[in-house]
Amino acid sequence: MYGFCRVAAAVPKVRVAKVGFNVDHMIDLWKIAAEQNAAIILFPELSVSGYSCGDLFYQQALHIAVGRGLEKLLKASQSCATAAVVGAPVWHLGRLYNCALLLQEGKILGVVPKTYVPEHKEYYEKRWFVSGGSVTNETVTLMGEEVPFGTDLLFCGKEGVKFGIEICEDLWTVVPPSSYQALAGATILLNLSASDEIVGKSEYRASLVGTQSARCMAGYAYASCGMGESSTDVVFGGDVMIAENGAMLERGERFLDESQVIFADIDVQRLETMRLSEGSFADGEIRPYRHVRLFDLPEIKQLNRFVDPHPFVPSKKSERTKRCREIFAIQAAALQKRLEHIGSKVCVLGISGGLDSTLALLATYRTFEIMRRDPKDIVCVTMPGFGTTERTLENAVKLCEGLGVTLRRIDITEACMEHFRQIGHDPKEHTIVYENVQARERTQILMDLANKLGGIVVGTGDLSESALGWSTYNGDHMSMYAINVGIPKTLIRYLVAWTAEVYPEISDVLHDILATPVSPELLPPKEDKIVQKTEEEVGPYELHDFFLYHMIKSGARPGKILFLAQSAFGGKYDRETIKGWLKVFLRRFFSQQFKRSCMPDGPKVGTIALSPRGDWRMPSDAEVEEWIKELEESE
Repeated sequence: MYGFCRVAAAVPKVRVAKVGFNVDHMIDLWKIAAEQNAAIILFPELSVSGYSCGDLFYQQALHIAVGRGLEKLLKASQSCATAAVVGAPVWHLGRLYNCALLLQEGKILGVVPKTYVPEHKEYYEKRWFVSGGSVTNETVTLMGEEVPFGTDLLFCGKEGVKFGIEICEDLWTVVPPSSYQALAGATILLNLSASDEIVGKSEYRASLVGTQSARCMAGYAYASCGMGESSTDVVFGGDVMIAENGAMLERGERFLDESQVIFADIDVQRLETMRLSEGSFADGEIRPYRHVRLFDLPEIKQLNRFVDPHPFVPSKKSERTKRCREIFAIQAAALQKRLEHIGSKVCVLGISGGLDSTLALLATYRTFEIMRRDPKDIVCVTMPGFGTTERTLENAVKLCEGLGVTLRRIDITEACMEHFRQIGHDPKEHTIVYENVQARERTQILMDLANKLGGIVVGTGDLSESALGWSTYNGDHMSMYAINVGIPKTLIRYLVAWTAEVYPEISDVLHDILATPVSPELLPPKEDKIVQKTEEEVGPYELHDFFLYHMIKSGARPGKILFLAQSAFGGKYDRETIKGWLKVFLRRFFSQQFKRSCMPDGPKVGTIALSPRGDWRMPSDAEVEEWIKELEESE
């Protein structure tokens, strides 16, 4: 469903060398995974026999029991579409290998041996097992059938689902086998492990899994042996986790004296698209692999995954604070470089009493603090026009006075009326001409004043407005440096709220600005109340930011974006409302590219940016019809 693949990772109850007991608990978990429509379930290293058998691995009786256990697993899976990866010792050409076996519908489809066999304090696997690192293009006879055997196996399903397998120590090496598996197309990486518990190791293990999933742009499932293993010298806690591109989707609980299984839905389509857009990934070495075709895997019927309605905004306050601090630092560093390069001592800003101009001023003020410059050289211009309300005007004045910057008031109504006369427009007609004349008049004032003072105009427009083209061409669309251009509207709110804590002397006015409806204030108010509310005209910014994130970040098609938005906003917006605003977003995003094609310089602050010089290169006359068609045809 829309490129999602459900993966299960399990830790069964285990008894050392008690194969029948182990297999029974594995079958129970396998059935649970099948009921949940998981494509695959991952078990720990040597899960059939138990990892800590020691010299019992030399015993024929154990290997006979393992054979019986595999037969039982195959019989139990004859009508099961969910594949399973189990760990077992495998004899081959007089050598014993620590292996992962992929089982599906009563068949062993492939066997992958461990590459890096440890030989250190806790483990001395080389006493029993040999490395399978050099085993390629081979088969092994199991259950009377020839089965593909080697480290050169990838297991393939539909819609880009491709599994790679490595075992425990393989992940801890300088270049894990999974790195090459990912470069060869594996989107989901599986690790059967036996990792003991010592103080601090759990955190490091999780960081390894998360980092490898990010480096490989892949899903990564990890399952380690549990408490049933021998505790003669070490303890196994049964760590189990599933990550995707650096994010931990699910993690189980350690030290459980019972079986457990966790599930996560991995977005394979998103991973594939990210790999396409990352040139460094495509430059990696592609090694030859044999591709083993899986039987049809189960498809999920309902997404079991948290979809963040505000993907640009960290959910935890501590993380938001860290993010705000970093963005503010990026903005200040960017503006400082520009001012030093051109030798400008003055910054000119248009201040409206709205969110965007407030953030631009705060970032400029912080830049002057860092450069130890006089804030009086920040020249703020409030330019009341036909739609300006007393509330926004007063907030603009209070903000500037609180920061100690220079404030100038230039009323634009007379100049706009004169311009209406010049072009023959009736000011009673509140058309786009009426609105844009005001925006361009303000920009003209700012540009000319900057020239007069030997300064630059600092722009206020944000990433969301750029995506929608919600600006007047050569009006508020233009500046000499666009300091907010990389920040979406949903995040700007949190940035302004955070600065209220940094600068408590202006916190009251900042909170009132946050409570003011977003508006360009280009139409006359009624009883001094804003009548032109942006989100009523163009749609909720939280939806548009959501659409933007998934369209640019993962190249998601409109039907998938709609599906994800329903999961994220189901209790707030119904399907038709989301679909309607998504159409608006798509049409505006395509039709307004011409404004982005000549947008001014400005700092990138996140992974998504729309600069035509770097992150987003799109023809200004590209057609949107195929995107609309796909949206209309979505279920």
